[in-house]
Amino acid sequence: MLKLRPAVYAFAALATVSATVLAFGSKAASAADQKITIGVSLAQDDNPFYIVMLKGIRARAGELGWDVATVSANEDKVKQINGVQDLIARGVKGILISPIDAVGVNAAYDAAKAANIPIVSVARGSTSPNQTIHVAMDEKQIGRDIADWTVKAIGGEGKVAMLMGPSGAPTFRNLAEGYTEVMAKNPKIQIVFKTDGPLTRERGVKQAEDALVANPDLKAIYTANDDVALGAAQAVIAAGRGDKTIVTGMNGVPPALHAIKDGKLAMTVELNPFLWGRLGVDVLASYLKGDKVESRVFIKHVLVDKTNIDEKLPKKP
Repeated sequence: MLKLRPAVYAFAALATVSATVLAFGSKAASAADQKITIGVSLAQDDNPFYIVMLKGIRARAGELGWDVATVSANEDKVKQINGVQDLIARGVKGILISPIDAVGVNAAYDAAKAANIPIVSVARGSTSPNQTIHVAMDEKQIGRDIADWTVKAIGGEGKVAMLMGPSGAPTFRNLAEGYTEVMAKNPKIQIVFKTDGPLTRERGVKQAEDALVANPDLKAIYTANDDVALGAAQAVIAAGRGDKTIVTGMNGVPPALHAIKDGKLAMTVELNPFLWGRLGVDVLASYLKGDKVESRVFIKHVLVDKTNIDEKLPKKP
């Protein structure tokens, strides 16, 4: 039997260790290569709704061991298209997007399709045939529910103003259609003021002021989101109509919930953007695994007013 000298034993051991290290290193590198990064392009960076939604996306992605790459759009269609193209160039495995416009950013969907990358719309949707999935709310039904609540709150009669969302976004068009559908069944209610526009508090203040100047006896103001609602409520209070003109919002962000508790806002719709963000990631994960996913997935909604606000406010420690 051939006997190995100590030096040969040492070499053999070193070779074994080196092979093990190389194999382990190769597996680690392979695992790193396989780590999933998803891209996110939301409509606004400073909107409380999207801030909370992004937290939900990051939380769920972290649980799955995924990385999240974000790009800014801030209601700029060209910027959103360029941002999605940047995400594609970075090699993301999927994209979550809340499109600024249902048609105006379709080039982003086309680019994702060309790169064979699934692109899932969250909250707002797109008309693009290349939209993989839409994680949506039941928009018309929510509009109907807001209107039903308002009809009861104002006693079935009076003048109403509507501060709707961006004209190019079907989400806000559907919400408004659901709302007006119900109001049309109430002949003693008149919609006397309707405008489209951006979802900002400043716009809420300005257009609520305009509506109140033209209609001092306004009974209710419908708004497309909580930022607009908080601005409108500010104008109502400044006009001395805090107890005469109700304002409804939508999204259920913390500032709106606190405004309901303080009696400044009448109602909002809780959509829970944190859970919405998590749902977007889960839907994308299912799609990437090859599971069958419906083209539209709905998130639940809850009307929040003074009767259930205490259940919705964060509990103090």
